Amino acid sequence: MINIASTMQAYVNDMGLSHINGNSRTFLPGVHFYRADKSSPRQPLLYQSGIIIIGQGRKVIHLGDHSVEYGAGGYLVIGVPLPLECEAFVDNELPILGLSIDVPASLLHELVNLLYQQDTFSSLCKKPLECGLKAVNSDQGFQLSCVRLLSALKDKTEAQVLGPGLIREIVYRVLVGPQGHILFGLAQHDGHYARIARALNRVHKDYSTELRVDALAAEVNMSVSAFHRAFRQVTMESPVQYLKKVRLEKAKELIHYAGKRANEAATMVGYASPSQFSREFKRHFNQSPGRI
Repeated sequence: MINIASTMQAYVNDMGLSHINGNSRTFLPGVHFYRADKSSPRQPLLYQSGIIIIGQGRKVIHLGDHSVEYGAGGYLVIGVPLPLECEAFVDNELPILGLSIDVPASLLHELVNLLYQQDTFSSLCKKPLECGLKAVNSDQGFQLSCVRLLSALKDKTEAQVLGPGLIREIVYRVLVGPQGHILFGLAQHDGHYARIARALNRVHKDYSTELRVDALAAEVNMSVSAFHRAFRQVTMESPVQYLKKVRLEKAKELIHYAGKRANEAATMVGYASPSQFSREFKRHFNQSPGRI
């Protein structure tokens, strides 16, 4: 019987990660392991696009009025980077264990092109635009692929030799799974989902500069009204609110990890007014920049 939880715990034991709380790198770029001893309250986070697999414990993701819960054996498909709020819970006093996988654009386009040639899967490209975050209960095939990946990640050579093929297998299983259209939409260059994804990439690259909504819409060849509508459908936020949350998350990283002062961080992420930055920071994180 396949058991992702026991496989993840074996990975923790073999890699000496029993003291870790948070993300740790693996031997494979773009793949991170997560472990936490305790539950954590609802807090703002910035989730990057990819696949997040939970082997033990559970999480509740809040995105606007939209909530998603997933737990042991389930996975989350995130099509675009999303500022959201997350609660995490241990079960039976056992640590939360998870694995996150970035999806390389080249691999995604290759698999979508192959699947699009199959009539069975071409309909996935035609599903309506929706929020770029969905939870899935994994099937046996997906779980087996994850177990094989975790085994390979214990050895640097195996990770480098076998890892890319196992990532390919997992991405394929997500694509043909119940929420595969989230990733299919990213590969459709002229679709609204892919256009919004390109606009979000620009926001995450140039968040510290002056970004106008009309300019972002023009860059992806959309009218302002259509851009606003599609942006909200995908992110559950307006473009202005999304940009503000990205700036605040980046500022928090600068303060917490780089030791920057609040005023300095505010300027670095694009705020002209330190007082406005402090107000919005406290409202978003429920604590002042100094407490971070």
